[in-house]
Amino acid sequence: MQVNYSVGEREAERNILPLAQRMGIKVLINRPFGEGALFRAVRGKPLPPFAAQLRCTSWAELLLKYVISHPAVTCAIPATSNPDHLRQNMSAGKGPMPDAAMRKRIVDAVA
Repeated sequence: MQVNYSVGEREAERNILPLAQRMGIKVLINRPFGEGALFRAVRGKPLPPFAAQLRCTSWAELLLKYVISHPAVTCAIPATSNPDHLRQNMSAGKGPMPDAAMRKRIVDAVA
């Protein structure tokens, strides 16, 4: 199944992702950056200090780690044609993943 899901678009957390997890359905995430809206929301904001605990050096890594760390998520498909953005996206798969408490901190940091 493919659904939209990001820090800014979390409706799937309520029903779709838990149902997919219970039923063993693989989930592909579309729009993990909210079509760029999340980058606009954090423009000018420094990366929160706790991002270092997850080895994140960019907002892209932190936002993507939020998405791929959800237990129901199988894969995310961030769209980019920029090689530098691709490297940041790939870095999100490295290092520790956020637990539930850290995921809340990420949401709060973007809000």
